[in-house]
Amino acid sequence: MDIVDSPIKIEVRHWTLIAALLVAFYACYTLIEPYVGSIVLAFIVSLLCAPLHGWIQKKIPNRANTAAALSCTLLTFIIIIPLAFVFAAILNQSLRFFTDSYAWFSSGGAKVILDSPQVTYVIDLVNTLPIDPISAQEIAQNAASTLSKFSGQMLGLSSKFVGDITGVFINFLLMLFVLFFLLRDHEKIIQTLRHVIPLSRSQEDTLLDEVEKVAKSAVLGSFLTALAQGILGGFAMWLAGFPGLFWGTMMAFASFIPVVGTTLIWLPSAIYLFLIGDWQWALFLVIWGAVVVGSVDNLLRPLLMQGNSGMNTLLIFFSLLGGLHAFGLMGLIYGPIVFSVTLVLFHMYEIEFHQFLDKQDNS
Repeated sequence: MDIVDSPIKIEVRHWTLIAALLVAFYACYTLIEPYVGSIVLAFIVSLLCAPLHGWIQKKIPNRANTAAALSCTLLTFIIIIPLAFVFAAILNQSLRFFTDSYAWFSSGGAKVILDSPQVTYVIDLVNTLPIDPISAQEIAQNAASTLSKFSGQMLGLSSKFVGDITGVFINFLLMLFVLFFLLRDHEKIIQTLRHVIPLSRSQEDTLLDEVEKVAKSAVLGSFLTALAQGILGGFAMWLAGFPGLFWGTMMAFASFIPVVGTTLIWLPSAIYLFLIGDWQWALFLVIWGAVVVGSVDNLLRPLLMQGNSGMNTLLIFFSLLGGLHAFGLMGLIYGPIVFSVTLVLFHMYEIEFHQFLDKQDNS
């Protein structure tokens, strides 16, 4: 008997090759780990702009490089130019808001708040407790000091943001570079994945389709929800007299925070309005934030994500919460993908071993 063809020799050879591949994959991952975010983002963008790229390919057939380059160029103009104007306006509004707030606070604004009946009542109530007494003047001094430090931090943060533009630009170029090859070689990449995955064609279709659907739904569910909450919240803040673009953007970012979300923005604003006597606008912000902005997060996000991924609301919640904890902002994409792929693999397991499982149930 030929030793090379013996089952034991083949099995050892196969496992050795698989182990070597796993080590090689891990080594490759350590090399590209700093750029995984840009690569995953390019993958998501390639799925979202697939209709546009398909239309361009039909207009210029047999010119894959030109079509991919044109798609990336159009995407650059669609994203970069509007975002540049928006970020400039946000930066301008934020600096003006904190500068004006500090000037108002220092020129007597603190006295207006501290002399209000509500604040006076709270101070008197606190002073009845067995702790060191506090005074309105002490609160004003501490608040002014805190606001001054916060304004300085905002200025430093703005300077850091401007300094980080270079890094953001480099990451965007890297994303475009990866996106070019994903668009140009999409069919080759899919064929290669189908060839190397040791599953049946139907299982491969199920797995790849689920990853694509969940990746799209994660972007739609998270980022469109944040956009909607930012627009609605910013509109309400503008009506109440605050810089709408800046605080709307802050609400959009706050919407990614589980449980509390945009409440971190509109609730302190409502309390401030109540303390200065604008209780009508304070009540408006509370109602608008809880009913309108809150309903967007409770209805739109599960609707967009569950409609494509097949996961129920509980799994969506934990996939987003766990993804944010483990991977940061990109976890909003990673988390749902991990959960959905697990569910697909579990379904495949049920189908593959259904005879054994049925036998166990009947035993």
